[in-house]
Amino acid sequence: MTITAGTAPAPLPDRTRVLVVGTGFAGLGTAIQLRRHGRLDFLVLERGHDVGGTWRDNTYPGCACDVPSHLYSFSFAPNPDWTRTFSPQPEIQAYLQRTARESGVLPHVRFGTELLSAHFDDASSTWTVETTRGTVVADVLVLGTGGLSEPKAPDLPGLDGFTGTTFHSATWDHHHDLTGERVAVIGTGASAIQFVPHVQRHAAHLTLFQRTAPWVLPRRDRGISRLERRLYRAVPAAQRLNRLGLYASRESWLVGFTMQTRLMAVAERIATRQLARQVPDPVLRDRLTPRFRLGCKRVLLSNAYYPALSQPNAQVVTDRIVEVTPTAVVSEAADGTRTPHEVDTIIYGTGFQVTDPPVAHRVHGRDGRTLAQVWADSGMAAHHGVTIAGFPNLFLLVGPNTGLGHNSIVYMIESQIAYVLDALEKSEQQGVAAFEPRQDVQDAWNDDLQERLQGTVWNAGGCSSWYLDRSGRNTTLWPTFTLPYRRTLASFDLEQYDTTPLRTEVAA
Repeated sequence: MTITAGTAPAPLPDRTRVLVVGTGFAGLGTAIQLRRHGRLDFLVLERGHDVGGTWRDNTYPGCACDVPSHLYSFSFAPNPDWTRTFSPQPEIQAYLQRTARESGVLPHVRFGTELLSAHFDDASSTWTVETTRGTVVADVLVLGTGGLSEPKAPDLPGLDGFTGTTFHSATWDHHHDLTGERVAVIGTGASAIQFVPHVQRHAAHLTLFQRTAPWVLPRRDRGISRLERRLYRAVPAAQRLNRLGLYASRESWLVGFTMQTRLMAVAERIATRQLARQVPDPVLRDRLTPRFRLGCKRVLLSNAYYPALSQPNAQVVTDRIVEVTPTAVVSEAADGTRTPHEVDTIIYGTGFQVTDPPVAHRVHGRDGRTLAQVWADSGMAAHHGVTIAGFPNLFLLVGPNTGLGHNSIVYMIESQIAYVLDALEKSEQQGVAAFEPRQDVQDAWNDDLQERLQGTVWNAGGCSSWYLDRSGRNTTLWPTFTLPYRRTLASFDLEQYDTTPLRTEVAA
């Protein structure tokens, strides 16, 4: 049952001070902090019928987080009741539901309401937002839509003519029984390695189409005992200390990712030993051996992926897919030989639209151009990864170059939320109606980011990943430790912004 089950949707107000879009960690966290700071004039739009964002939508078998549980939660809303060191999806979703309910923000949320377009009006310094349930005007627009919200399906000739069943991991068809079927899985990313073991156990035959073999490290997951949970409830400081230790441990990964990439050889040996132990067939093991530096792509964690692919009913195909017929996926070898693989179901494990987010096509700035149009040539860019020149009073959470390859994104989100709150306070104190980063300031910030990214494993690790856009520019990841980012965003500096003063009425 969803939070809103059995209730009629509340009407949209004509106007609000702050409009937040999305109820994943970013949008929900913003709403909670607005309320905690006494700001009640805000509205949250959610296209779904429950909170949770990607943790509401991704319900595929085996879905779980690859960041430790005690680190993957709000610092202001600790959860002493995690049952595993790496939380499964249902527990994360339940945590977000409970946090939303207990924080009192649900009356501010309008479920089943999708943002269709947003236009900034220069004359009034406001955003006019068209939704599926009407129009609302806001002084400030906060986009908490996230980078993992829009599934990306493969573009393959003939796919529309396939007569079997197809679905993406983010829209898993739980009514479709895979038992006894021939199933094709396209993609070998973070989602695929989690659901592939489930598919292998139920399908008559699994064909995994792999473009690039990923690095897979052991998943150090265990159950958290009742005694531990009782301790965390009784002594919250113990859980905070655990969280701090996990944070420091994850931060240390950055040394290998950015400063001494040769240090990744240690982790590579751990992954290689797991591969050798779990895949006895030398031919299959060679296919599953990565040819790039660990960390270049997202580091994956699993104890079940390799054993599943070693079963008699599993096959790994590394030849490229050239077409899909009504009943088969056709691959082509380097010598031109084509092989049809007869299948009943195709599952896409092809990730999300990260470097070209759909929301960017819906938000129009001061000159009428969309974010997507502004970013078309240079790629995604923002000041501090949050505000964008030409788009006044707009905050984009988990924006360009604020994703992480080593730590918890919730830490970055909380830093950005603090920046939003300080911006609201200082702009009001200074009588500012609209603010947008100066273009020179934004350019300098992003030039420095790109320089820092050079030589990191993400840019020079010998692979092609979703971290990079079509031009090969890394527009997704933060290049250094997270503490400097938090310190930078602790204070909103109006000197870095072009501002429009509030208009005052002149007495006749």
